[in-house]
Amino acid sequence: MSVTITQLRALVAIAHEGSVQRASERLYVTQPSVSAAVAGLARELGAPLLERDGRGVRLTPAGEAFVPYAQQVLGALEQGRQAAAEAARPQVARVRLIAVNTAGEFLMPALIQAYRALEPATEVLLEIGNRRDVVERLDARRADIGIGGRPLERDLIGRPFLDNDLIVVAREAPADLGTATWLLREEGSGTRATLEAYLTEHGIVPREQLTMGSNGAVLQAARIGLGVTLISAHAVAAELELGRLVRVSAPGTPIRRSFHVLLPRTPAPRPAVLRLVAFLHSDAARAAVGAPA
Repeated sequence: MSVTITQLRALVAIAHEGSVQRASERLYVTQPSVSAAVAGLARELGAPLLERDGRGVRLTPAGEAFVPYAQQVLGALEQGRQAAAEAARPQVARVRLIAVNTAGEFLMPALIQAYRALEPATEVLLEIGNRRDVVERLDARRADIGIGGRPLERDLIGRPFLDNDLIVVAREAPADLGTATWLLREEGSGTRATLEAYLTEHGIVPREQLTMGSNGAVLQAARIGLGVTLISAHAVAAELELGRLVRVSAPGTPIRRSFHVLLPRTPAPRPAVLRLVAFLHSDAARAAVGAPA
């Protein structure tokens, strides 16, 4: 089989962009070049990868099945390229990190700042998403390190490094949690899954549920009195201190959780990745976010 990197990039670009035109713009090549690359890949695989969808195209079932493998190959090649560059110039390194929303918004800036003071030649690229995004990026080798909850996937290993207690907050404590409106994160969020499990476990049937797409939206909705929510204590520390929100006495809370440093099982992490992992588990990291040693 003679599959090329150009073919893989063309297919992945179409999968991400949803059209040949936008894929060509993303790759800075012509549309015929993208189409030819995917057609050549389809011949190599012996299966059609694209089909007409109105005036555009979409992935066939074969294309959908192959894209994750293409992403993993491209991600592994990028990691290999970075490994070679760091071996040639050990003093210069780049680490790609993806964190779940709460950790990415409220913890990682301080942690990256503290790490850069120790390793100024290492560039840390931070991406923020929900739990599903973290798993997908690590699986596709598009990130070196993930920050999230306890790993449930067999291809990931994880070790806790910071506590992440979940508490219930609101502008004013409701008289009855069952009559309150509950604010939820989007599908794919680990916090949402925990909240749904919490409501079921404690027999709470909310009068209404509202879905918000980010921690910021949840906090704003809670601040104006739109409802109550289960959220990381890290995310609401400032709001509680300023009196914009109050902690609600709710059965079974706080829910004890931990943020984990997540790594793919293979390949072995590069030295630059291991240095950042070691820092995240250090007392210096805990001091950077005000956590007890």
